Amino acid sequence: MKLDDHPTVQLVRRKLSQQSLPVSVRPLDAEWLRTLCLNAGAGDVGFVELGRPALADQRDDILRIFPRAQSFISFVVRMNREPIRSPARSVANLEFHHAGDRVNEVARTIVEVLEARGVRALNPSMGFPMEMERFPGKIWVISHKTVAVEAGLGQMGIHRNVIHPKFGNFILLGTIALDAEISAYDAAIAYNPCLECKLCVAACPTGAIGADGRFDFSACYTHNYREFMGGFTDWVEQIADSPNAKAYRQKVSDAESTSMWQSLSFGANYKAAYCLAVCPAGEEVIGPFLADRKSFTADVVTPLHDKIEQVYVVPGSDAESHVTKRFPHKTVARVSNGLRPSSIDQFLAGLPNAFQRGRAAGLDAIYHFTFTGVQTRQVTVTIRDKKIGVQDGLVGAPRLHITADSLTWLRFARKEGNLIWALLTRRICLNGSPRLLMAFGKCFPS
Repeated sequence: MKLDDHPTVQLVRRKLSQQSLPVSVRPLDAEWLRTLCLNAGAGDVGFVELGRPALADQRDDILRIFPRAQSFISFVVRMNREPIRSPARSVANLEFHHAGDRVNEVARTIVEVLEARGVRALNPSMGFPMEMERFPGKIWVISHKTVAVEAGLGQMGIHRNVIHPKFGNFILLGTIALDAEISAYDAAIAYNPCLECKLCVAACPTGAIGADGRFDFSACYTHNYREFMGGFTDWVEQIADSPNAKAYRQKVSDAESTSMWQSLSFGANYKAAYCLAVCPAGEEVIGPFLADRKSFTADVVTPLHDKIEQVYVVPGSDAESHVTKRFPHKTVARVSNGLRPSSIDQFLAGLPNAFQRGRAAGLDAIYHFTFTGVQTRQVTVTIRDKKIGVQDGLVGAPRLHITADSLTWLRFARKEGNLIWALLTRRICLNGSPRLLMAFGKCFPS
């Protein structure tokens, strides 16, 4: 049978001939689309065009996943507040998991309706699963927070979570990419709901959130995400390095092993997320905080602060110092964060995330890196005033110039190679004091 004679082909062509303009070509009515999203279970919704300047840095990534993308639906699903605030993390994680499932279900429902109307749409996961073959690089498909801010669903608080003007930070975010334009788009709200009350600073067990607005990615990642990604690989390596069960139990308690089993069975558990728990921002949330701040702190912040728990830290990190000083009643567990770069680009991109301000105190140096071999780059790293800057090219007068074979350097960065051997074989060459290389390494414990 010829394709033109097939019944399905003939039926579809008759339908197309009766349409003056395909649905996917016409801009979708914004009000109709908003009603669809709210009826599907979204708590709030906004729309953003692909050409929005704030999305420029992720446009290529989006188009690789969905080349027909023209616009985005951003929506939020409310979480119940009291479970998130509970010191019992099983209660909090139950809410995280079920609300996350709800986000994915809402997105899928919207996509199903749009598809029936001839609109192609794609709904990336709310959180996990992600594209783990890219780990430790960019594993997420789309940056939900960036799209949500542009869609008018809130602004980022100092704890790096989106705060909705009504629901506060007790929300999870979803995004849908469409192959159609929308008749009207939303803009970011003109104010930040964040109160800058610093309760998140006080509650964070690892000191990841600074009162000055800084954020220590490594501290948050190592503890809160212990049973995800890098923490999981570190646990597996502890198993592999243990010659027998007794040696394993000396490294890992039964409680830790069963917690990992629970994450594998029921979904990976967050160890803290206290920054979300204590945040009083948002019209629906702020009442008790305004009525009696002392009582709010006693009811919400103090139970998390006083909780006796194990806090995972990288040895020699700022987080280790913070826990020891601020939370002496909590137990420090020294672990690896499992972040091992597989390319020079990943190594350089990860430097700001792994940088430890406290360990950089007193260091004022410009480092030049020339990577040779399989991966070539020339980069300048500046560490000054407990801040780090990374820029392409060799800029300024360096105190240390490091020329390294790229694969040798990556093995060194992953603690898989010997620096002395690399220096003797001239796979790594130093022009400057070796002590500056040691000082550099102290800023990036892993």
